[in-house]
Amino acid sequence: MSSPSTPALETEIFQYIDEHQSDYIEDLKEWVAVESDSVQPDLRKEVIRMTALAADRLVALGASVNLVNLGSHQLPDGQDLPLPPVILGELAEDPQSPTVCFYGHVDVQPAKKEDGWKTDPYTLTEIDGNLYGRGAIDNKGPVLAWINAVETFKALKLATPVNFKFVIEGMEEAGSLGLEKLLQEEKQCFFSDVDYVVISDSLWLSNKKPALTYGSRGNACFFVEVECGSKDLHSGTFGGIIHEPLMDLIALLDSLVDHTGCIQIPGIYDSVASLTEEERKLYESIEFDLEEHKNNSGVKKFLYGTKEEILLHLWHYPSLSIHGIEGAFHEPGIKTVIPAKVIGKFSIRQVPHMDLSVVKQQVVEHLESVFSKRNSPNKLKVSMPLGAKPWLADVNDPLYKAARRAIKTVFGEDPDFIQDGSTVPVARMFQTIMQKSVIMLPIGAANDGEHSQNEKISRYNYIEGAKMFATFFLEISKLHWHLRENSNTETNT
Repeated sequence: MSSPSTPALETEIFQYIDEHQSDYIEDLKEWVAVESDSVQPDLRKEVIRMTALAADRLVALGASVNLVNLGSHQLPDGQDLPLPPVILGELAEDPQSPTVCFYGHVDVQPAKKEDGWKTDPYTLTEIDGNLYGRGAIDNKGPVLAWINAVETFKALKLATPVNFKFVIEGMEEAGSLGLEKLLQEEKQCFFSDVDYVVISDSLWLSNKKPALTYGSRGNACFFVEVECGSKDLHSGTFGGIIHEPLMDLIALLDSLVDHTGCIQIPGIYDSVASLTEEERKLYESIEFDLEEHKNNSGVKKFLYGTKEEILLHLWHYPSLSIHGIEGAFHEPGIKTVIPAKVIGKFSIRQVPHMDLSVVKQQVVEHLESVFSKRNSPNKLKVSMPLGAKPWLADVNDPLYKAARRAIKTVFGEDPDFIQDGSTVPVARMFQTIMQKSVIMLPIGAANDGEHSQNEKISRYNYIEGAKMFATFFLEISKLHWHLRENSNTETNT
């Protein structure tokens, strides 16, 4: 049996982590320096190099590592591009101990200094206790914090309280191409003995108070295309005498949401679950500062004025956002042209119980109805190129209780139980395929700016996050043995 969690043991672990802060920051600096942008094809070699760096780090821990080749994928221009391999790592010491599978990714979103960064995005820079750099919070920092926690047990020659498996990919920001197929193929092999799955790829709701994430919305992405002919036209020659595609498209997009944020597509709210008293109480107890949230976003006013209304519309209800128009002139200056074809892009963040196929049908029927009333001869095409389902976990699952105790030990307070208004496909993917408990265990603050300019992780969260992960290992071990003892007692009875 693994060593029990004791204050003395925790103190020894925490002291080691504190003493090695500088090493951990240097490691993060090395990783951030790799421009592992999975979105840009010309940087694919950097993603592959980053994957190799992560694999080497696991090997140094003593883990057995397999870099699984996923083949290639085809770009829109027909070019074949190799997919970075997925790391499957294993570090097991005691077959009687529980096995925890950690998922993370080492690819990042695009970033350029001229986009508005205060520092070079690929040079980790510490300012006022914050570590700025692309990937600092999403997701290189949390991956390294987990590895540092495991390494602490090895360095102190302590028995690891759990067995570890690692799944680290390099295509999360580009849709995790090939990952789901790999999970299916390895379900009965590599993953056969996994007891719990942990993902640390989200943020707290607050800048200061820790949180546990138990759900995320899905996402249905739509293209609505309007076309009038084969070429662009001069607005002086044809303006005022034709049905312009961009005017049709703007009318279609304008029909989707009203000024209060309410989605105008008939039937879209029919499957949304009624708000339970338990969920309402969760919202009431959550620490959420509206002014702080405004400051983080840079906006002056929200659609709703209370904490409960904001959280309901981030987590409980679907939302619709318009993202852009392809084909319309968007450069500086003016170009007096009527585009022949324009494509509007929007998405619906759907909540549990909403069926993707039904949502697609509702969207198509609504847009076709609006378009028909315009009596336009133009061609309309509606498509849903991407659809991800929502994910929801049980906050009463023992895994969440173990995480809650670990957070209380390290941060000195109970976490908020929150949902994520964005979409985390891998959480549902692991839960569906593995049929095991999945938890999202973030260490990032609400203002860390994932995907944004000046992305960061605070030194405090990076170091305390490693302590929390180490404590979580101890709590999982205690949980596992407690559940086993209860099971044996029931069997004997």
